[in-house]
Amino acid sequence: MYTSAGQPDKKELVQRYIPLVKRVAHYLLLRLPASVMLDDLVQNGMLGLLDALDRYEDSYGAQFETYASQRIRGAMLDGLRENDWLPRNLRKEMRKVESAILALEHQLGRSPSEGEIAEQLNISLPQYQKTLQEARGHQLVYLEDFRGEDDSDYLEHHLSDDAIDPAGIFENKSLRQQLTSAIDQLPERERLLMALYYEEELNLREIGAILGVTESRVCQLHSQAVSRLRAHIAGTLPKKVRQRKDRTDG
Repeated sequence: MYTSAGQPDKKELVQRYIPLVKRVAHYLLLRLPASVMLDDLVQNGMLGLLDALDRYEDSYGAQFETYASQRIRGAMLDGLRENDWLPRNLRKEMRKVESAILALEHQLGRSPSEGEIAEQLNISLPQYQKTLQEARGHQLVYLEDFRGEDDSDYLEHHLSDDAIDPAGIFENKSLRQQLTSAIDQLPERERLLMALYYEEELNLREIGAILGVTESRVCQLHSQAVSRLRAHIAGTLPKKVRQRKDRTDG
């Protein structure tokens, strides 16, 4: 993939790595609200790919793909940040779902079904499933959950750094144990979904084929699984952090 002058052929390299851009976009998509379009992620990711091609000086091999993945993901996150990709009203709605799940778990001594959660929320099952679909970007951790003592913005300081991953928040041993316990208690299908997505890194279509459901249904089940996990680990946050989080929800 070199020109007649012996320089890397950027056009050919872009074509070669377009599948990488799409793979990163599909992986991020399930973590984002339904309002985020795949094409927008891909477009921003292409900017990251071009930037990676301009900056990378070593031979184009496996190491470049790792470097390019970071630049592509960073460009996608930059684009999302500029467009306020996680609306506050979405978080408030899903807080209600978490509260309903937590109340039912205490009442029933087990994980509640979708129908039971909908009834607790006093809405129909189709309405509840629509909420789950719209809340595709429901996160295991909200940035507001981890504001500093000076109320500094986690997004401001960390999201633009490609080397930082939100999963790093769970480096704390206690939180990791809580999360592991919560995953073990998920209903079997939701537990399988989380393993396929986060461990096997399959996309929505692939997961849907395995589970025998549509991509939309995969989104719903993912949102519900994250709500169950958040409800389970809510008590592990330090008291001051919980108080700050409650104020941002109000």
